[in-house]
Amino acid sequence: MKASDLFVRSLEQEGVEAIFGVPGEETLNLMESLRHSNIQFILTRHEQAAGFMAATYGRLTGRVGVCLSTLGPGVTNLVTAGAYAQLGAMPMLMISGQKPIKKSKQGRFQIVDAIAMMRPLTKSTRQVVHGNSIPVIVRESVRLAQEERPGAVHIELPEDIAEEECASQPYPVQAVRRPHADELAIEQAAGMLMQAKRPLVLIGAGANRYRTSQALKQFVDHTGIYFFNTQMGKGVVDERHPKFLGTAALSHKDYLHCAIEQADLILNVGHDVIEKPPFFMHASGATQVIHVNFFSSNVDEVYFPQLDVVGDIADSIERLREQVSPAAHWDFSFFEKVKQELEQHIEEKAAQQRFPVGPEYLVGEIRHIMPDDGILALDNGLYKIWFARNYKAYGLNTLLLDNALASMGAGLPSAMAARMVFPDRKVMAICGDGGFMMNAQELETAVRLKLDLVVVVLCDNAYGMIKWKQTGLGFPAFGMDYTNPDFCQFAEAHGATGHRVKRAEELSKVLKECLDTPGLHLVEVPIDYSEDEKDLIEEIKTKTAALQK
Repeated sequence: MKASDLFVRSLEQEGVEAIFGVPGEETLNLMESLRHSNIQFILTRHEQAAGFMAATYGRLTGRVGVCLSTLGPGVTNLVTAGAYAQLGAMPMLMISGQKPIKKSKQGRFQIVDAIAMMRPLTKSTRQVVHGNSIPVIVRESVRLAQEERPGAVHIELPEDIAEEECASQPYPVQAVRRPHADELAIEQAAGMLMQAKRPLVLIGAGANRYRTSQALKQFVDHTGIYFFNTQMGKGVVDERHPKFLGTAALSHKDYLHCAIEQADLILNVGHDVIEKPPFFMHASGATQVIHVNFFSSNVDEVYFPQLDVVGDIADSIERLREQVSPAAHWDFSFFEKVKQELEQHIEEKAAQQRFPVGPEYLVGEIRHIMPDDGILALDNGLYKIWFARNYKAYGLNTLLLDNALASMGAGLPSAMAARMVFPDRKVMAICGDGGFMMNAQELETAVRLKLDLVVVVLCDNAYGMIKWKQTGLGFPAFGMDYTNPDFCQFAEAHGATGHRVKRAEELSKVLKECLDTPGLHLVEVPIDYSEDEKDLIEEIKTKTAALQK
């Protein structure tokens, strides 16, 4: 059997359904093997977008997403997507080609040491040096990518190895059950919860599994303990739940952080320090933290839990529920006050109509028109804070955002992958004009794939987040502004339909019509961030100061 055929058969054995990528001369043997495979090859217009799509596929399915590049500039273009998957705990396999390794064909032309380059960005990076080793390398790479904590892996397949004959067969895939937490750790955690006066539950990205979601909802229903989440933990428990306090979108002084400061114990379920911290621990602080995760805590200057409960998260929460009952001395009165004030604040801001539209109004209108299971895929920008803070996610993975690497350019490719994984659900990408233009070429890919998709491009003609930070630090405006193309014409040139919102009152109607009409729709929405400093910092700080008196 030819080595490239064996490679593809090994991927089939792993259940791989699709490979996203840009081929090159060094991957032509692999492409020919794919042509005879049941694995779908999805040609993208840039390797970075292929990587973002593969990572999102992994995030949504729990199975390894696969992307392909050639050597040199192809594999260097995968670096950002590799870091995106690695930091965001998304199982992804990157495959790259390479020149022949048994003899030189073109000197050092296009050759970079991809193995060394990928080593700090992945859980594993391997070069195939003999065809017979392909099955074990593929099996081990996929296992590592999917094993807790999930992440990125990389395999380099040189051109001469891909075409050689070999005698191996794909390895069988063995299901692995996650270990359960120690009983003493469960008992200690239950004891700490029962002794606390104002406990809170924090839900992080690691809890973003169906069974864990069910276990957490039952735990909150049973105990009545209030919960909040990180940005990547949104939707694990339906945020319409009466015990939902909010999402940690800002660093401090927001309503939610008033509640966190009053808590004397935080049950941290599925969060680790790679995502931006939702709270800061202090050596002299009175708040205790219980770390519940598949792996032990990484001690950091702002995170050093008093107890680790290590094992399958759903099992740990189910066992905790059996040992924890509502306690008469628990006092959630301040949490209830915070919840009421926050929800009133969000409702009032969402009703403020102006043009260009304000981010609070935008979030409110989109929440109103999106179905319960509709999926929003966010790029990175100032609007991400508003969606994380104000948009209630009703289910798992219904608000896709990246708060680990926080890379621009991921919004459109992520939405495309979400639509492919869930073809019967409404999907909308939310991109700033800066982030959209970093992978705007993938409109062609989406149109070619006939994806029904809505792409919202928020236009402020600047790198708005950094401009806001620049102003907040007292620096004069410098180097942040640019001009944009006519996005409607840009969409039409790619075979999509372009729309431009010209009045705030049009926003909901235009977006709803696009969601309900087949095809790819790009909606240009002028946005105004000029009130953000007042709304996000000054006004909230004043109101929460009054709340704490």
